[in-house]
Amino acid sequence: MVEIKDRVIVALDVEDMKSADSLMGKLQGLVTQYKIGSQLLTAAGPEAVMQVRRRGFGVFYDAKFHDIPNTVAAAVTAACRIGATIVNVHTSGGQEMMRAAAKAAEEVAKKLRQPKTIVLGVTILTSLNQTVLEEELGIRRKITSQVVRLAKLAQQSGLDGVVASAHEIEDIRKACGPDFIILSPGIRPSGTEKGDQKRIMTPKAAFKAGADYIVVGRPVYQAKEPQEVVRKIFAEIAEVKK
Repeated sequence: MVEIKDRVIVALDVEDMKSADSLMGKLQGLVTQYKIGSQLLTAAGPEAVMQVRRRGFGVFYDAKFHDIPNTVAAAVTAACRIGATIVNVHTSGGQEMMRAAAKAAEEVAKKLRQPKTIVLGVTILTSLNQTVLEEELGIRRKITSQVVRLAKLAQQSGLDGVVASAHEIEDIRKACGPDFIILSPGIRPSGTEKGDQKRIMTPKAAFKAGADYIVVGRPVYQAKEPQEVVRKIFAEIAEVKK
């Protein structure tokens, strides 16, 4: 069973590797996995992933690939080769694209004789709500229904799981089963600001709902004492039996 400390992923959504190193130093001994997204990837490049891996941490490579199948397969291959432990692609890219991503991860693992990188499908961003879904994107379906539809599509395409708001976990579990991985961003410990996130949940509630992994960003890296925030998160979710 994966330990609690391995299920909490802290986002390195900072401006450069110096800031990332500073945060990792403060969280040394507490956090084992970090998310590297578009901000740090753009500022520091793939070297950021390799540096975090050299420090012994897992990396959720949050690039949200969304392109033609061949391009996504090549991008997933590159991410796996530099050490990403989790990578994601947009489910809205369709089955052919997702199948190409899953196949690429399997081939790299076999060729390099290393554990397979987990490939997840991004469903609906946690910054979106029902109004945006309908009025801006033109999708006339309830968010939960759309998320489940995309999750099932991801599973049929060979992905290991999805990235989804904790609010949709119960429905995803019913549709995709207990072994389908669910990683939930938009996590906000009690008493912290929600920022631009719409569909948020506390760490305790997310794990109680059945999340396999959660991602926590601003409440940690913007805190004066991020280590204390992480300790409180661990204490909160330790109460949840899974």
